[in-house]
Amino acid sequence: MHFHKYEKIWLIFGISSLIIFLTIIGVSAFSFGNHPSGGVHSIDPEKVSVTPPFDKPGLSKIDDNTYQAAIVAEAFGYQPAKLTVPVGKKVIFKVTSKDVTHSFSIVNTNVNMMVIPGQINTKEYIFTEPGNYLVLCNEYCGTGHQFMKTEIEVVEQ
Repeated sequence: MHFHKYEKIWLIFGISSLIIFLTIIGVSAFSFGNHPSGGVHSIDPEKVSVTPPFDKPGLSKIDDNTYQAAIVAEAFGYQPAKLTVPVGKKVIFKVTSKDVTHSFSIVNTNVNMMVIPGQINTKEYIFTEPGNYLVLCNEYCGTGHQFMKTEIEVVEQ
């Protein structure tokens, strides 16, 4: 089969670009620890309110440097409505949904999870600066979606 000179150039350019792109994605995924958040554990969406730790949403202390935040997303709000966490401590966010697909995105951080009914998503984060952090839902979840937000207050101990 005969290829014209310009066809060969474009084929080499296209295949090289593809190899470079896939290499960058592979290095990013494995070297920098990028991976999908949680979703490995499942829960019955109809029994969220009686299943630990979601039966008592809020912050619980695991040890001196680690806290767990159990959060339930439901139509147009999060439980608990407000969360207070200490600065410089690891917070493990465990989030699930009772009703429809939501998201849990803390503005100006790398915490961004899709919250699907029946799945428990987990993400760890350490807040380095005190202040108020806004949590938004980025998945359209119904007519009151624009009101779905909460706030995390990060305080000095």
